[in-house]
Amino acid sequence: MNRNEWAGRSWTLRGARTEYTVAVPAHGRWLELVAWGPHGVSDGPSPVSYDGPTPFLTSGDSAPVEYGTDAARPFAGPDLVVETATGDRRVSWDYQEATGDEHRLAVTFADPVSGLRTVVHYEIPAGTDVVRRWVELTNTGDAVLRVVRAGSAGFCVPTPHGARLSYQWGQWAQEFQLDHVDLGHGNFTVGSSQGVPGHLYVPWLAIRDQAEPVGATWGVALAWTGSWEITAERDTGGLTRVRVGRHLPDGPLDLPAGASLSLPVAVGAYSPDGLDGLARVWHQYQRQLAGERLNPRPVLYNSWEATYFSVDAENQLALARIAAELGVETFVVDDGWFVGRPDDHGGLGDWTPDPAKFPAGFDAFIAEVRALGLNFGLWVEPECVSPRSTLYAEHPDWVYAIEGRPITPIRNQYLLDLGRPEVAEFVHSTVDGLLRQHDISYLKWDFNRPRTEPGRGTGSQVPVAGRVDLDGAHVANLHRIYENLRRDHPHVVIEACAGGGARTDLAMAARSDVFWPSDNTGPLDRLAIQYGFLHANAPHLLSSWVTDAPGLFDPRPRSLAFRFVLAMAGVLGIGADIRHWSPQDRAEAATWIARYKEIREIIVHGTVHLIGGPDQSRCAVQYTAPDAASVVVLAWHTGRLDGAGLLPSRPVRLPLHGLDPVATYRGGEHRYSGSHLQAVGLPVHWTATHDAELIVLHRI
Repeated sequence: MNRNEWAGRSWTLRGARTEYTVAVPAHGRWLELVAWGPHGVSDGPSPVSYDGPTPFLTSGDSAPVEYGTDAARPFAGPDLVVETATGDRRVSWDYQEATGDEHRLAVTFADPVSGLRTVVHYEIPAGTDVVRRWVELTNTGDAVLRVVRAGSAGFCVPTPHGARLSYQWGQWAQEFQLDHVDLGHGNFTVGSSQGVPGHLYVPWLAIRDQAEPVGATWGVALAWTGSWEITAERDTGGLTRVRVGRHLPDGPLDLPAGASLSLPVAVGAYSPDGLDGLARVWHQYQRQLAGERLNPRPVLYNSWEATYFSVDAENQLALARIAAELGVETFVVDDGWFVGRPDDHGGLGDWTPDPAKFPAGFDAFIAEVRALGLNFGLWVEPECVSPRSTLYAEHPDWVYAIEGRPITPIRNQYLLDLGRPEVAEFVHSTVDGLLRQHDISYLKWDFNRPRTEPGRGTGSQVPVAGRVDLDGAHVANLHRIYENLRRDHPHVVIEACAGGGARTDLAMAARSDVFWPSDNTGPLDRLAIQYGFLHANAPHLLSSWVTDAPGLFDPRPRSLAFRFVLAMAGVLGIGADIRHWSPQDRAEAATWIARYKEIREIIVHGTVHLIGGPDQSRCAVQYTAPDAASVVVLAWHTGRLDGAGLLPSRPVRLPLHGLDPVATYRGGEHRYSGSHLQAVGLPVHWTATHDAELIVLHRI
């Protein structure tokens, strides 16, 4: 159908290079996608609409429905399932009204039987190519409604030859592993029931037609820091529909009479340039989320891998002195600084600096660090509590629990029920108090266990009767605390960590300044982690350390140069025990840090192209400055050598992108045309002692 065939009930939202058109059919029972892609894609027959016969199905099961209940899509998968007080489902609705402009749209539907009012929201932030979608549910009736499935959106993608899905799987220490699956028919599902996005999958998916190895690619992601689900299903008519939204591990959500529920924001993205181009769309959006906070993060040193829990003023200052000499800007004391924390069996919840570890006082210690020219940072894990802590002894009812059942410990700790107002106030006042009492400019907020108990014990200020949205309450208060901390302490850089990369989603990207993607700092393992991470996240969110740790999966040693160039792909940090580095290592490290400071503006603001991959002979990331006058290339050798420089071989060529083909670029003593760099590639010659390269090109 053409846009003018929708009886005036069609709307087009416009992004920088893309558009998204939806319409309400004449029957008024749902919204349909008309077209999603480059400007002008709506000016013609819809590539996804279908109004032919649907034997053994309903018309909604085959239509490109944007958001539908089980009445609209009873067989092919609804986005929303609502149950009435009598147990009836199949809630249906009719179109009421729409408001908006070319960047925003709100379409309202209502069900006179159940009293459910649903507003489907769209927004394309100016200057981006993403469409934000969310839904507001309101119970205008007299009885409780029960939300059984809480999807945020259904995205429809034309895949006439089959769908190629790209996703990221993992586990602790092996996050963000990029993989692909071909979906001829049926469905594919990823998600988490852990109360956090989790290590196992990333709330991100990319979709393209199997016949297009590089070309039009669509992506979806979810701005939700709790349990989630993404399902892609390809029908026999060549349409792949992606449902994205909350997963409800604790069962349905109650929606009392007069109450409203806002479901998480789902975000769709489009690029004509494959996965690599799609990554740039996500980067652009996340940079906009950062707003005024989008600036180069400081080069940091973190003491965890050097001292672990054996923290004291003497060993931390010894590390800080060396770090300052290297050019580090922020010194972060990790776990082990507070009372009752000689190991991971105690202390969490009692956030008081240990006087035995800091005999001159914690503030005196911080002042000594600051006197070295360093800013000071601190690790906290305020959502968790140790069974052997004063906090737990005083408030055993503050943790998630099921009455009469034992609590499941993970990493020798329990999880506080952040959804309770008194617990949220404690967590906020604790962290806020630390930032007010001490000269702290960097906060590493960790979270080392998922939620296991789907219950709330006695003693809460929130009534236990009825169903409690534990997941939603925890996430809402977590987001609120982050927002308050950023408002009240704008100078503090906040790093989001969850045993590595278990808490990376678009909601946290809007509230934190940097992510810790993995506890695995082994160089070759980390290369694969960062390669996947940069497909879904911008470089300013990527915290990466230079350490001496071997990989857990690929323990082959790499040079100090390799490790520094790898960590420069985002926010550079050091986590090695630099007390044991030789004078030569320290001198080399200082040189790399100085070079990073010269290029980090381009790393943060530049256009990113991902070249090759961690399992290929060529693996690199290209960053092009916003004015296109400079190009930074970080490259790593991961495979076999060709004769180690003793036998005939030719250099690896790295094809660059987005350059002016008639311009000349200078790199060291060499000059290249833009055409040569794009068509032939930038030459890199690997040897046994040369396994990484930082190359800066300047347009002449």
